[in-house]
Amino acid sequence: MAKLTKKELKKKKKKFDYYDAFEAQAEIAVKEAKLLKEIVDEFESVEQVEKRLGRAHALEREADEVCHSIFESLITDFVTPIDREDVIGIAENLDEVIDLTEEIIQRFYMYDIHFMHDDAKKFVKLIVRSCEALSNAMADFRNCKKSNTFKSLIYQVNQLEDEADELYIKLIRQLYTEEREHSMRVIVWTRLLDAMEDCVDQCELVANKMNTVMVKYA
Repeated sequence: MAKLTKKELKKKKKKFDYYDAFEAQAEIAVKEAKLLKEIVDEFESVEQVEKRLGRAHALEREADEVCHSIFESLITDFVTPIDREDVIGIAENLDEVIDLTEEIIQRFYMYDIHFMHDDAKKFVKLIVRSCEALSNAMADFRNCKKSNTFKSLIYQVNQLEDEADELYIKLIRQLYTEEREHSMRVIVWTRLLDAMEDCVDQCELVANKMNTVMVKYA
């Protein structure tokens, strides 16, 4: 067998796997969400949050690196498994899920919170479940047309977003009817709940883009 030249070896270099990269992003989103849940479940003081800021940022940096690798590959790859705009949209939205989750953790610290609302724990559980469903769906994404679970996982993300909407409305109303004498508390928790709602919304946005890709290539 003839020896390959350096030029030919370069051509045979393993192609970048966009689906693997999406899966890596989704897995980091789950890790960040579980760290958020750990902070909320074990909350005793803001000092405990401060100790976990480094872990949260390390995960966000890891996610950024994956996202950058996707965009770098798009520059050189002539052919991609799905449309380039779909690759960009999914990568950016997944990265935003992780950014928003870290932002919630940072806000706990920046706002110097002294107690954890029990209902905030319910919201964080929805974030974790949304990220897990999204990650499971992403594992099936490359074979989504043949998968028996992909559609149900996408539907699950949508259902969780509906639950989050209902919880958000309920909690915001509670703040402004039961806590109105504590104006600073109302401001702080409104901003925290806004960030939590944005995070679940972003998960649904990723799921909807994945579903659109499936329909496009059906």
